Amino acid sequence: MTDWNAPELETLAAAEELDLSSERPNGTLRDPVTMWVVRSGDRLYVRSVKGTAGPWYRGTQSRHRGRIEAGGVRQDVAFHRAGPDEYPGVDAAYREKYGHHTSIVEHVLTGRARASTLRLEPR
Repeated sequence: MTDWNAPELETLAAAEELDLSSERPNGTLRDPVTMWVVRSGDRLYVRSVKGTAGPWYRGTQSRHRGRIEAGGVRQDVAFHRAGPDEYPGVDAAYREKYGHHTSIVEHVLTGRARASTLRLEPR
């Protein structure tokens, strides 16, 4: 695992949204998807409201690699499936960061969404 450098971690974690592009099997990038990102500890996470059936999530599973961009930071990443032990911290981060979106935030806290939790690691 490669760690984030502090300025990039802070910038990406502070972003309201980021653009995520996953790699296709041939190595090219898919069109970016705009999504929420949260920080738990020194790690960044994303989730699919539609769970593992979500189109962008399925796209991450072909190569487990892609690119994210937010706040002037562009970084190639690896997508790692988070474990259930990471879910509580990620849940809390979603509630804290996006809780003002009360009608939406609950959708990323369901069991279906939790199953799609991906940890973003720089590569």
